[in-house]
Amino acid sequence: MDKMTQGQKLFRVFNYIICIAVCLICILPVINTLAISLSSPAQVATGKVAFWPRDFTTMSYEFAIENGRFLQAFFVTLQRCLLGVSINMFMLVTTAYPLSKSRQRFAARHFFMGFYVFTMLFGGGLIPYYILILQLGLLDSIWSLVLPLSVPVYSLIILMNFMRNLPAEMEEAAMMDGAGHFRILVSIYLPVLKPALATVGLFSFVFHWNDWFTGALFMNDPVNYPLQTYLQTLLINFRDLLRMSGSDYHRLLMRMNEQTGRAAQLFLSLIPTLVAYPFLQKHFAKGLVLGSVKG
Repeated sequence: MDKMTQGQKLFRVFNYIICIAVCLICILPVINTLAISLSSPAQVATGKVAFWPRDFTTMSYEFAIENGRFLQAFFVTLQRCLLGVSINMFMLVTTAYPLSKSRQRFAARHFFMGFYVFTMLFGGGLIPYYILILQLGLLDSIWSLVLPLSVPVYSLIILMNFMRNLPAEMEEAAMMDGAGHFRILVSIYLPVLKPALATVGLFSFVFHWNDWFTGALFMNDPVNYPLQTYLQTLLINFRDLLRMSGSDYHRLLMRMNEQTGRAAQLFLSLIPTLVAYPFLQKHFAKGLVLGSVKG
């Protein structure tokens, strides 16, 4: 700081202020949601809860955990994330590898790359999409949530550019030793692809975890709703959910209300993402920067 000019010092201070403000804008709503979920309904209804619980109670969390619909939706989303991320990673790696080659080595590269980019820019529409899933017999199935989204093109471009930036000498040396493409992909590429794989894997996980629309579109039975679809219906019909819970409706309303119940279940849905992101953040930043360089 001593060697900086006055303008550089002011610029750095301004950057710190902006970064702190952005962090507060992101984290304060989460803290407010947590405080509401742990407060009594009377304190929440009078607007006295900001960033600290008032009249501390865990009734909303007890209701969420004891309510079978929340846990059912939670496990559906876990299953979707496990299947979806696995399928996405397999398809991305096996698709990005040939597309990362030059046109001399893979003559149809431009055709397939143009095909994928076209699908990213244009779609057939919602009705043909629904009819396709219907004709394939995937309605009310977990596969309707993962198979149509097998190849996220944006992640494909990131991974492909990362592969194109790797030294060609590594592959040439392996081929001289008699290694085939499968061996090169598994033994040479995958070990050095960890930052890029962490990046696209995080993208895939967050998408599958947060997506609610496909669940509402393809699931006719509420039992098969993923978590975000269930939470979306919860925001609209919370009182109906209380009545169907099998508990004393009026007793529940004395110990929790719509705001505290919604806040508790919304916060519970954030926990997996909050836990996973810090472990992937280092690889995420590195992979996103390296994968954005065009070769």
